[in-house]
Amino acid sequence: MTQLEMAKKGIVTHEIREAAKSENMDVNELIKLVASGEVVIPKNINHAGCRPTAIGKNTRVKVNANIGSSQDSCSIESELEKLKAAIDAGADAVMDLSTGGELRTIREAIMKQSNVPIGTVPIYDAAVRTIADKGDISKMSEDELFGVIEEHGKQGVDFITVHCGITQATVKSMMAQGRILDTVSRGGTFLAVWILKNKKENPLYEHFDRLLEIAYRYDMTLSLGDGMRPGCLSDATDRAQIHELLVLGELAKRAYDKNVQVMIEGPGHMPINQIITNMQIQKKLCNNAPFYVLGPLVTDIAPGYDHITAAIGGAIAASNGADFLCYVTAAEHLKLPDIDEVREGVIASRIAAHAADIARGLPGAIEWDNKMALARKNLDWEAQISLAIDSKKAQKMRDSLPLIDKEVCSMCGEYCAIKELKKAFENK
Repeated sequence: MTQLEMAKKGIVTHEIREAAKSENMDVNELIKLVASGEVVIPKNINHAGCRPTAIGKNTRVKVNANIGSSQDSCSIESELEKLKAAIDAGADAVMDLSTGGELRTIREAIMKQSNVPIGTVPIYDAAVRTIADKGDISKMSEDELFGVIEEHGKQGVDFITVHCGITQATVKSMMAQGRILDTVSRGGTFLAVWILKNKKENPLYEHFDRLLEIAYRYDMTLSLGDGMRPGCLSDATDRAQIHELLVLGELAKRAYDKNVQVMIEGPGHMPINQIITNMQIQKKLCNNAPFYVLGPLVTDIAPGYDHITAAIGGAIAASNGADFLCYVTAAEHLKLPDIDEVREGVIASRIAAHAADIARGLPGAIEWDNKMALARKNLDWEAQISLAIDSKKAQKMRDSLPLIDKEVCSMCGEYCAIKELKKAFENK
């Protein structure tokens, strides 16, 4: 039985117990949320050592880090270093998006080294194999695609992005309306091309029950992908995006009825004033399933700083319903991220997630900030550094300049507001 099926029966699993402990949540509350489909615990039965992680309503906003090889960079050692950097920086999950090198070997190595849930996008693997063997993604057979999904399940992948909402009607809607950037989702584009060239329906949609059978077998959570996510602000919240979301809402209900855990993926590039509406639409259409968003990136003009544009959008999105933030690195739109950019991207998303936890009133969230405030009031630098979300960077900056007065920083020095008022109170 899957985690969802057991939760519906009121069975408290080891995974639910451990996730509840991590969230400081009552087990009975968590089991109800899992049973309703409002929380998922991505944990493949074959992924030994994976930390049970709850994603969804009333839980801490989680952060995912993307790693993975490309044709230009396909070192297993490099990807394992990125995995370690992401987990050390506090990522709650990691996705392997590899498209270069020995994909199965890379995935196996990542699975063995990871104690957090691992996600993949099987269409990438299927596309790489098909193009290598046949020269064109359109020549991929339905059996080959589902065979790859089965393989990922056997290997222990905890959640998979599957672009089931890319249908003939969705593609037609996108083409009819017109977009500046058409599709920017790699997996979504692979399937759109397959649909257009074969003049057939998306097999992930047409044979969704087959997908559910595989997912059920391994308790592999489905992350219903946003193949029509906007790639620029002007394409946001258009007919194609909403059409796909409507389809995903229907499929999410079918998955839930078959006891398969499911979450929904969302945009993408989006103006700030559209973010709240998008969060509300998703929750309404998709039975309050957990929402997994990329960003959203709130401007298109910041290459090199897109970890910031995504953190801005992520904080707003998560404050208004998003449950899972996919990090964006400074390298977005420019290159494959290096280890430092992976770490920085995780931290930026964690800041957004924590800000949202405070806004959502998550028990205990504001206490972290209160402890920092008290440490600052007491000029306790050791506590300030230990409480920092990135202690290493905080310590490095603190140590970068010689300090005449170790009690204060070099910004205010002898004119430190906290120190001066403290002295006045003491001499009162």
